Amino acid sequence: MEDDEKVKNEALQIIGLHQNRPRLVVFDLDYTFWPFYCECRYEDDAPNLYPQARGILYALKDSGINVAIASRSPTPEIAKTFLDKLGIQSMFVAQEIFSSWSHKTEHFQRIHRSTGVPFTSMLFFDDENRNIEAVSKMGVTSILVGNGVDLRALRQGLSEFSQKQGSSSRGKQN
Repeated sequence: MEDDEKVKNEALQIIGLHQNRPRLVVFDLDYTFWPFYCECRYEDDAPNLYPQARGILYALKDSGINVAIASRSPTPEIAKTFLDKLGIQSMFVAQEIFSSWSHKTEHFQRIHRSTGVPFTSMLFFDDENRNIEAVSKMGVTSILVGNGVDLRALRQGLSEFSQKQGSSSRGKQN
């Protein structure tokens, strides 16, 4: 397990490189934030996050960037219990955890309604390409993670978000 403070400081440096930042960063849970499916675990199990997830979460919060969850888990009660056990449940401004066939588009509609944050001001991390494709079509900058959210994915996500914001503002000036 990596040192959360070290990861947080490196993430803060990465965030600091970007003037155009998302107002909201949304995470999937299973195989994005933690290395398992909730439905394959029991509520009394001890959950764990991917090694860099907690440090990244703290860095986003310290930078004034809100965080949310969009998960299609069929066991939301287990997911919420795990978030509570990990001591991070209160950090999320929105938690949309429910089974769905909509590839997370319904999750994002609800997040948008509850936070007021436009889709184009959101950054999303997920391990399933079908969710990335569907949510990207809504205007959300979406990053496919291979082995959980990490500093490489954060760097890629902020770079892509910043580039999209820069090109859309240049287009408005013309």
